[in-house]
Amino acid sequence: MGNTRISPGPAETEAFRLGIVSSIVLGAAAVGILYWIGAITPVVGYVLAVLFPIYLVFVAVALNVWLNGMQDATALRPVYRTKKPK
Repeated sequence: MGNTRISPGPAETEAFRLGIVSSIVLGAAAVGILYWIGAITPVVGYVLAVLFPIYLVFVAVALNVWLNGMQDATALRPVYRTKKPK
């Protein structure tokens, strides 16, 4: 008997996409507000530019956990490379 893999439904996929887009908009708005009040120096701008992708990874992980995307170890399946025919 083979393992069945449950793919996320369209509502879960749309919720994940909406969460990522809203986190990008909120992050950009926060950077814009910091720039507007004059709190961004070149060093702070560089740090924000470097840390923004890391922030998005944390948001993606949090959304994945919240939307029950993380499953137990039994949901994992091995990945194999297909050999090219000679």
